[in-house]
Amino acid sequence: MSEPAALSLENITCTFVSRDDQKQRYTAVKDTTLAIAPGEFVSVVGPTGCGKSTLLNVGAGLLQPSAGAIRVFGEPLVGINKRAGYMFQGEALLPWRSALDNVVAGLEFAGVPRAQALDQGREWMRRVGLGGFEDRYPHQMSGGMRKRAMLAQTLIRDPDIILMDEPFSALDIQTRQLMENEVLELWMAKRKAVLFITHDLDEAIAMSDRVIVLSAGPGTHPIGEFAIDLPRPRDVAEVRQLPRFIELHAAIWAVLRDEVLKGYAQQKRV
Repeated sequence: MSEPAALSLENITCTFVSRDDQKQRYTAVKDTTLAIAPGEFVSVVGPTGCGKSTLLNVGAGLLQPSAGAIRVFGEPLVGINKRAGYMFQGEALLPWRSALDNVVAGLEFAGVPRAQALDQGREWMRRVGLGGFEDRYPHQMSGGMRKRAMLAQTLIRDPDIILMDEPFSALDIQTRQLMENEVLELWMAKRKAVLFITHDLDEAIAMSDRVIVLSAGPGTHPIGEFAIDLPRPRDVAEVRQLPRFIELHAAIWAVLRDEVLKGYAQQKRV
């Protein structure tokens, strides 16, 4: 018997009611099915506003779909997905807590004794390159340092599934590539299932085993799926120079381009 998917979204539809007019409904995602195998790194790309983050929130158990089913390692998801760690796009550090206290917050909420949590927190800060910065507060840290702290905060609980919502989009290109390589190095060590949302096609190809392309909304759904057969381990800057990378980019962009133009036109009409 084949191993069940780490995360399976089956025929997911998400329809929202307008706050201003209860008769108006907007279907962000429609009849979408995707699955991430244990140890697989899957990226989802699509136009801005197409519903990528909606799918991530469904997988995290933060949003109940209007229709469809969510399974985690073969079991129906009820409530919050406790086997997943979620790294948000925006800032998720508490400004009144030090970097170390932010990193260990999840462990403390889970009832881990503070001394044990702090030991694990210091180790994870060292792993993400923040050793010696434990006492810094978020306002004393650069954008890249805050992202490293958020990464440690996500991984410290050793989740079986890692959900990432455009985590590096606000960083400069050099810091972004450093963070991408750090994520790949940490992922290679334990090979957890990753669902990675990004609008950057280069980033998706450089990091992933598989890239899924979503249509423009409303009624977003997958319109393309590509296996990324580039060798691992990868350096995200160097892999972009490979002929196979360029071929994959051209093939995926051929599917994505029209959807991006549709999404852009919709944004202009809003």
